[in-house]
Amino acid sequence: MAGHGGDVIAELTADHREIDELFEQINPGSQERKRLLDQLTIELVRHSVAEEEYLYPAVREHLENGDALADKELADHARVEQLLKDLQNTKADDLEFTELLVNLKTEVFAHVRDEEDHLFVQLRDGCHPFVLESLGQKVRHAKKTAPTRPHPSAPDSQPANKLLAPGLGLVDRARDFVTGRGQ
Repeated sequence: MAGHGGDVIAELTADHREIDELFEQINPGSQERKRLLDQLTIELVRHSVAEEEYLYPAVREHLENGDALADKELADHARVEQLLKDLQNTKADDLEFTELLVNLKTEVFAHVRDEEDHLFVQLRDGCHPFVLESLGQKVRHAKKTAPTRPHPSAPDSQPANKLLAPGLGLVDRARDFVTGRGQ
């Protein structure tokens, strides 16, 4: 998931469409389920980390009831990250894999709908376009250095997440390179 350009809402919405496409490719019986899941995991983790580093702090700062909104989104991320971790440890031909994948898809789609139908609308109304454009640039940069594997116990709020994410990302990308994951 490369940077798409535009403000933070355009950037994250484009990510959502790419994630939708990856879910569509992970069909039962597909020989490439595990490889496609690895690609989906990489994209979801990068996207989530970027949101946690920049989007949700902006939600807290700029929106009425922003703390509650951000906390709800972070709880969604925690559930998704745990499902990704569970899937990572499950064989693609196990029945549990399919069950976990269905749960993941349900969680992600509900989260995306909520963001696009509610949170992004509030951001568009509550933030100056310059702020949204600046956040888009920050999110694109964060995705480049973000981890590529789920780390459910890693901090998801500032300042710890901004300090640890690039290091975790470096280690993950090195592991990916050595193992050929995501290639």
